[in-house]
Amino acid sequence: MTPRQVGIKQVARAAGVSVGTVSNVINRPQTVSEPTRERVRAVIAQLGYVRSESARQLRAGRSRIIGLLVLDMANPFFVDVAGGAEQAAREAGLGVMLCNSAQSAAEEAEYLSLFAEQRVRGVLVTPADVSGGNLAAFQRHGIPYVSVDRVLPSAEGCSVSVDDVTGGALAARHLLECGHRSLVYVSGSMRLTQCQDRYEGVEKALHGAGLRASGRGAALRHIEAERLDVAAGRDAGARLLGMLGVLPRPAGVFCANDLLALGVLQALYGAGVSVPGDVALVGYDDIEFAAAAAVPLTSVRQPAFRMGRAAADLLIEETGEDAAAHEHQRIVLQPELVVRGSTRSLKS
Repeated sequence: MTPRQVGIKQVARAAGVSVGTVSNVINRPQTVSEPTRERVRAVIAQLGYVRSESARQLRAGRSRIIGLLVLDMANPFFVDVAGGAEQAAREAGLGVMLCNSAQSAAEEAEYLSLFAEQRVRGVLVTPADVSGGNLAAFQRHGIPYVSVDRVLPSAEGCSVSVDDVTGGALAARHLLECGHRSLVYVSGSMRLTQCQDRYEGVEKALHGAGLRASGRGAALRHIEAERLDVAAGRDAGARLLGMLGVLPRPAGVFCANDLLALGVLQALYGAGVSVPGDVALVGYDDIEFAAAAAVPLTSVRQPAFRMGRAAADLLIEETGEDAAAHEHQRIVLQPELVVRGSTRSLKS
């Protein structure tokens, strides 16, 4: 008999006890005498019995699994988010089912459907569907969720995000303070809230410096990439190279994440363009690779691990013993600028 075929009834029969006694040995061993406990445990070891966690959860009406759906597991930022969520879940005696939407609204819908089928305890999600339709459909299952790296109205659920307007302003203000008066913003799809907010931050910094972000004589150019990865950054870098003939040199470039910035850096390096001599470059997220790049990358740091942990803590509170007292929260964390070799002051 293989372990998969062994059930609690077979254990009870082999040990000469009731099914209830086997259950007590597994779940409430203090209620069973020591000789009986040892006999039942010996049979469990001999037969290779493993209890069905899914069946136990079904009877209890509460899962011990949290779903985590991230936008792009190739991005170290989301690895750190997952690490924070996993730590909080483990401390609460819960497990994490990690899935990757790969920035696809269709794949996101499939994974949310899977979470509903598995009756997970709750879900942490960085939405790929900017329309909100996938989450609206998921809400019908009555499974709590927390939005990660996205802001939701508090009435809809909890969210943990970073103040991306401030982050964009930090990046642009740094380039301006370095002496640059011609900026380029390289983003992913502007349908994404983060890309919009970071652009808004750049606009605020320009306005604060008395510069125009749009129209004739604008100090800002915009390159919109299809995705937020290194390959898209290389493509954006090729487009940037085409602009450099008409942009005042040196130019300041701000990328919506570090992967885009690393791709841009590769394109510039391959074309013999000096960073930061000809182009000053700022990324966003401050992933580990940012400091290890050929030219260490100045970046706006997001507290990714803390974000994942805070989101998991909210979900655990909402699905725990005191769920009735839970109130939805919208937590907004603050970014910080980390200056490295990809930018330098023109005034020095």
